[in-house]
Amino acid sequence: MGKESAHREKIVSRYNPCMQVTVEIPDQFVPYIVPQGTDAARRLLEDSVAASYRERRLTMEQVRQLLGFATRMEVDPFLQRYEIYDYTVDDLREDMAGLEDLLGSRVPRKTA
Repeated sequence: MGKESAHREKIVSRYNPCMQVTVEIPDQFVPYIVPQGTDAARRLLEDSVAASYRERRLTMEQVRQLLGFATRMEVDPFLQRYEIYDYTVDDLREDMAGLEDLLGSRVPRKTA
C-alpha cells in the first residue's frame, strides 16, 4: 500500500468509519447474483440493506444513511423494488375508519 493511499484510508476512516468487505464469487455464478452492467458492490450493499430492513435490524433512517439518500422519500421506492411495504392491515383499518369519519361528517346519513 502506497504512502498516499494509506494516508487517504486513515483520513476516510477517521471521519467516516466503515468496514470494507471483499467477496469472492466464482465467475460462473456472477451473472446470477449481479446482473451485467450493474455495480457489483452497490448491488450487494443494497441487497444486504434490504434484507436487514426486512428483518427489522435496520431502521428507515439507517437505510437512508447507508445508501446515501438525501431524504426518506428516496427510501420508499428503494424498498418497493424489494417488495417491502410498511403498510399493515392495522394501518388500513385506521385509514378506513378515518375515511368513514371524514365522509360521515360531510355526507348526511340516510335514516330509515
